[in-house]
Amino acid sequence: MRTERFEVRHIDLADADSGSHRAPALSIFWWKDLPLGARASLEDELPYGTSQLRQLAAEYAAAQLEARSIGLGAPLRATYEGWPKPALSLEAALEAENLVEALDAIATPSFAPAQDISVVICTRDRGPALSKCLSSLAAQRSTPGEVVVVDNSQDGNARDVCRQFPNFRYVHEPHAGLSRARNTGVQTSRFDIIAFTDDDVEAHPGWTAEIARAFAQQDVDAFTGLVLPARLDTAAQCSFQFTMGGFGSTFVPLTFDRRFFEETRPSGAHVWKIGAGANMAFRRSVFERVGLFDERLGAGAAGCSEDSELWYRLLAAGGVCFYEPRAVVFHHHRSDWPGLRRQIKAYMKGHVAALVTQHDNFGDRGNIVRIGKQLPVYFAKTFVKALFEGPPGRLGILAAEVQGWLAGLQFLLRFGWRMRRIPMGTAATAEKGIPR
Repeated sequence: MRTERFEVRHIDLADADSGSHRAPALSIFWWKDLPLGARASLEDELPYGTSQLRQLAAEYAAAQLEARSIGLGAPLRATYEGWPKPALSLEAALEAENLVEALDAIATPSFAPAQDISVVICTRDRGPALSKCLSSLAAQRSTPGEVVVVDNSQDGNARDVCRQFPNFRYVHEPHAGLSRARNTGVQTSRFDIIAFTDDDVEAHPGWTAEIARAFAQQDVDAFTGLVLPARLDTAAQCSFQFTMGGFGSTFVPLTFDRRFFEETRPSGAHVWKIGAGANMAFRRSVFERVGLFDERLGAGAAGCSEDSELWYRLLAAGGVCFYEPRAVVFHHHRSDWPGLRRQIKAYMKGHVAALVTQHDNFGDRGNIVRIGKQLPVYFAKTFVKALFEGPPGRLGILAAEVQGWLAGLQFLLRFGWRMRRIPMGTAATAEKGIPR
């Protein structure tokens, strides 16, 4: 997709009308409140005709009906081979007389009460973005038990923004580091489910209700949801979404359990596929079982992957993570190339640091294999492909990835860093009346 701007459009297939727009677009398809899938199209492919929309609805219905186990048994589980394929064929979906009724049944929006949910947002020097994020949380159809804003700036500059939202709680954590800020959020929050999002996202109105429904219906320890782009106005934003894959694009629910962990363990368990820290939640008991976020990792420290490293510990301990794309947030990607390259470098540096940490914690050699073999092979293959096929900017992004990998190798030799222990949850974090 070689264009510098895509309009992000949301199309409800229950209405079967895509409008008359012809600008390049990333179309997000819904059935009422249920996200079904996404498709990027250039102007000569638009607008979608009625027959195209009907076929898309059938394709997405086949995947949704299978994944959501309408009369077919247990929920799908992620496997090493990849995401499960729908058993309902396209032809069968097109011919199904009750297709609309079936989709209506699974698209019912959640109004589950969210009073047992603490929402934690960690922020640092992004006042305008934080204001939009908090506005979206104030508009949730199921009001969470509390919203805790952890200000990770030195001078507490998010306080003024938070004054616009008097029902939200403000906590200042001046020690830099996203993991440090998230741990402060865990320790100062009061409810049994702790949901995290970032200050550069806006939450769908049903976000907290869908989290509440998932934990009420599923016997799981952790949760992740769908992260969609808010805008794709620049070449850098398009590159992150289409070339780098954004934050994932799976629109069916998946369960990540011990089986997934064991199948991917020889190559460094692929916990980064579970979701993104911009849309995740945990039962409070998780932090008591496996510890808090590792403060060596994350933005402001090693770079990132503090979320996936926690999922690694949880799966290793027999826990279960559930991905439910009904819970949607919209992320504002980096809009300029320098910002994107810095982000990608930090992501790769943090990924390598997390792999070192996972090896040290569990002795899983697959983490070292990924650092020393799989990632260099990926770099080489990507270089050859980008050299001959593009897309524009890919070589620059690859250079940032390699720089991040090289920067991450230092953690193999930092023995003092490697000996630090993960902060453990304490009895105080489980209490309802923590002093603040």
